[in-house]
Amino acid sequence: MISVIEGCLSCGCTQLQEIMSFGETALADRLMTAAQVNEPEPKAPLDLMFCPECALVQIHHTVDPEVLFCNNYPYYSSVSPSLMRHFRASAEDIMRSRQLGPDSLVVEAASNDGYMLKPFLEAGIQVLGIDPADGPAAAAVKSGVRTLNTFFSLELARTLADSEHVAADVFLANNVLAHVPDLNNFVEGIRTLLKPDGVAVLECPYLLDLIAHNEFDTIYHQHLCYFSATALDRLFRCHGLFLNDVARVAIHGGSLRLFVGRTEQVGSSVREMLADEREAGVGTFAYYADFAGKVRRLRERLTAMLADLKAQGHRIVGYGAAAKANTLMAYCGIGPAQLDYLVDLNPNKQGLFYSGNHLPIHPPSRLAADPPDYLLILAWNFASEIMQQQSAFRAAGGKFIVPVPEPVIL
Repeated sequence: MISVIEGCLSCGCTQLQEIMSFGETALADRLMTAAQVNEPEPKAPLDLMFCPECALVQIHHTVDPEVLFCNNYPYYSSVSPSLMRHFRASAEDIMRSRQLGPDSLVVEAASNDGYMLKPFLEAGIQVLGIDPADGPAAAAVKSGVRTLNTFFSLELARTLADSEHVAADVFLANNVLAHVPDLNNFVEGIRTLLKPDGVAVLECPYLLDLIAHNEFDTIYHQHLCYFSATALDRLFRCHGLFLNDVARVAIHGGSLRLFVGRTEQVGSSVREMLADEREAGVGTFAYYADFAGKVRRLRERLTAMLADLKAQGHRIVGYGAAAKANTLMAYCGIGPAQLDYLVDLNPNKQGLFYSGNHLPIHPPSRLAADPPDYLLILAWNFASEIMQQQSAFRAAGGKFIVPVPEPVIL
């Protein structure tokens, strides 16, 4: 189930350097029923590494994707209104800029519940989703989005291209590239399905934002890689693809929207970002030298804050049974001694127990019935949305704790 990465996932370099270790943690998004709480729980080391050859940042141990994504995977993109607005706007921009019509085909890898393909479908454009998680894939099919319930790979791409003559005008992959254990296979699969004049539009969290904003909790076993434009440009070029345009977007704490094609037409946005990264030193280990220290200081401040509040007799509840909460709570030692319970808007998580610390997950309505004094916003990337939803909690005297980039009470 657990494997050590012997060489860089992009270039194969075997001289990876350790940035920091988070120790051994439970697997994110592996929520449990009451019957499973007392069963042995899988854990794996979580160590962050740097490749001096291609500048790719990655973790050192991989977990079988079948374990991570195919067993009651609870993440449904459509639950978040802000996420839906973000990707609908992206879809509409693509439809306008590419002048897509009824003869066009949009393919999406890791299409989840069909959240981004729906706007294309509504506009009369052909779509094909590919996702390995049974629940989200079934939800997509139910909503009318043709979806293959499997992992995207080069082998699948070849089968679709040869047997079904699939050729994509647009290939989408949002927040999936970081999850892929065989990067080169995946990227070659994109090239195989993409029309000569097609475009691949991908989004992934931006490594430089992760470092700058201390977003260490976005490091977990599903996220094998953490990308800079420098590492991505090299990866794509190895497969005859070119990073031609890039935009920075605010979603997930800071992400990149990448526009990749089979013809080299590199724009100023890419040239400027690559130059900025060279100046910042992202290709050198020194750039990451103080990151571990920043993370340790955050842990010290957050644990001291929670301990002080508990010593004063306050009750604290965690909002958001998100994957990122797994790393934050595990690394900071947060469990039943600090939090009474968790709440989450996703009905597929409610009634289950969180990984590692086994905190129960309730619907947000529990806050009115059993009100705490403080809400620790574990899904801090949606902090504004959550605080707006919980205006009644604030009006009743409740306060919010946002832990990243620095613990603050609002």
